[in-house]
Amino acid sequence: MSLNPNGYKLSERTGKLTAFDLMPTTVTAGPETREFLLKVVDVLLDYVKDTNDRNAKILEFHHPEDMKRLLDLDVPDRALPLQQLIEDCATTLKYQVKTGHPHFFNQLSNGLDLISMAGEWLTATANTNMFTYEIAPVFILMETVVLTKMREIIGWSGGDSILAPGGSISNLYAFLAARHKMFPNYKEHGSVGLPGTLVMFTSDQCHYSIKSCAAVCGLGTDHCIVVPSDEHGKMIVSELERLILERKAKGDIPFFVNATAGTTVLGAFDDINGIADICQKYNCWMHIDAAWGGGLMMSRKHRHPRFTGVERADSVTWNPHKLMGALLQCSTIHFKEDGLLISCNQMSAEYLFMTDKQYDISYDTGDKVIQCGRHNDIFKLWLQWRAKGTEGFEQQQDRLMELVQYQLKRIREQSDRFHLILEPECVNVSFWYVPKRLRGVPHDAKKEVELAKMCPIIKGRMMQKGTLMVGYQPDDRRPNFFRSIISSAAVTEADVDFMLDEIHRLGDDL
Repeated sequence: MSLNPNGYKLSERTGKLTAFDLMPTTVTAGPETREFLLKVVDVLLDYVKDTNDRNAKILEFHHPEDMKRLLDLDVPDRALPLQQLIEDCATTLKYQVKTGHPHFFNQLSNGLDLISMAGEWLTATANTNMFTYEIAPVFILMETVVLTKMREIIGWSGGDSILAPGGSISNLYAFLAARHKMFPNYKEHGSVGLPGTLVMFTSDQCHYSIKSCAAVCGLGTDHCIVVPSDEHGKMIVSELERLILERKAKGDIPFFVNATAGTTVLGAFDDINGIADICQKYNCWMHIDAAWGGGLMMSRKHRHPRFTGVERADSVTWNPHKLMGALLQCSTIHFKEDGLLISCNQMSAEYLFMTDKQYDISYDTGDKVIQCGRHNDIFKLWLQWRAKGTEGFEQQQDRLMELVQYQLKRIREQSDRFHLILEPECVNVSFWYVPKRLRGVPHDAKKEVELAKMCPIIKGRMMQKGTLMVGYQPDDRRPNFFRSIISSAAVTEADVDFMLDEIHRLGDDL
């Protein structure tokens, strides 16, 4: 079923009130405030129920212009009544894609962990900033404990970390710290006085945010050197060394190498030890972008060989809102060396970061970061960790990988209908659907072009039906192909079967 915006009625009196009639503006409005908020909770709980109903649609798709006609998006001059606000809440969720639905295999971040969700509700209610212990004492201490635990899992005994607004910004922090470590005067003087042009290196399969670092920080994308990858999507380490030597011969200064632990499309893991050897040999900072694959560090079964040598990195990005299932957003950046964050980013704003406070000001995190206001992303992760335990997270990772193996088995059993592109290292499964007219046709580049044409058509049918969402994209070796993602704890073997059966049902006539 779908949410009915007219199905959530406040009492007649309360429904006619406005926000000015609730707390805090009207301090005596405790009963009315409670009635309004409980009705909002009713909407949210029905949405949670719908999200977990396999017979419910993932979405009710409408094109943008049609959607505009369905919604009242006007921002009025006068306050609307509370009943209208309740209907607005229900209408919003009615047309929202249910990313926690068991048949949503579209994005790296999916699922709806109820404990993490409860944590986000509390976080919104507390509505505090994370820049000083003074205004967020409990949350600051939680952050310290959880991030220390994550560094221990990486394999470090010390270091420093921070929660950032997404993996792209986490990678940016790594870039800034690397440059500051090698050239500490850059913070004050910029590129003046540098003995040469700085260059960084990353694979051709990396997340685009790595190249964005070069643009945002003034390096220039021409100085972000792209290293070729092999047929599995892994950086070719010998090519990394060749390109470093090539740039050194030109007088450039190689200073930063990004290794990817879980590429966005193929889910590939670069050879960490091989890259670490090169970084050590040529005095480069080694960053690991494990935004996607980081959760597998918690699995004794799947940590190796994917993360063998991770402790050799200088910095690691790790997003709990991906494989660990924390709600968006929850991204962490970790450094082996303590003190770099504060040294690199500190601006010592005296109106906020006074040095004569009555408590230990090392707990004031605001001067470590390039932002001032920082959202509380820790409580939902801390509460989730308490609910699952480290062992529970390990079991979750193992279960996701088990489901991937089941999907591979089912694809192989239907090899006339599906063509597996490669053996996955993560929960990304890349494949083509083969419609009836192309079955039995030898697989070659010409056939791949035809198979690629199926992807947008089948995806369009998925969206119109609202029954399934699986992503597709090309890469530099092949045209469009499907890439399913299993990162939701709600998914079962039956859901994997549904995915494959539904793709077949939607595409068999093509």
